[in-house]
Amino acid sequence: MTPVVSAKELMKYMIDPAADNIFEAVGTTFTKRGAVDREPKTDHDWDKVRIGAVSLAEGAYLLKIRRPFTPPGVENNSTGPEAVELSSAQITAKVERDPVEWNARIEALRNVALEALDVAKRKDVAELWDVGENLDKACEACHRSYWYPGEGAEFYRKLRRRLEGLHK
Repeated sequence: MTPVVSAKELMKYMIDPAADNIFEAVGTTFTKRGAVDREPKTDHDWDKVRIGAVSLAEGAYLLKIRRPFTPPGVENNSTGPEAVELSSAQITAKVERDPVEWNARIEALRNVALEALDVAKRKDVAELWDVGENLDKACEACHRSYWYPGEGAEFYRKLRRRLEGLHK
């Protein structure tokens, strides 16, 4: 199998939009009149959750196909003293050093997608909230390991100091 796009593009154009079908299915908006909850009510609403879940479950395995991590010429925010993101070459080296972690991250994403599919079949709004949280955790754990591991506690301390300096 030959990939068409980089991992970053696969995320942007397939994985992330599919995840949004789950993330955006439930929520609370605060208006002048109070809180307004958003949740799937119709078969069409639940179909959108299913579309997201199926796309994620199947799409996660596309990440197992060896491909560049970024498009040609894109190196993320990976240069300079304040770099927080890894370059494509650095991500590749990390995956090659520990393919077990990479595959475990993919399986974690797929497992949450399968959970979302089950919740959609049962039309369980309460559990859909939990699925959204689990999906966020799976995504962020992988991103913190492979994309922006430099965004640790020290990064946020430096950022806070810079922002405070702007307000003086």
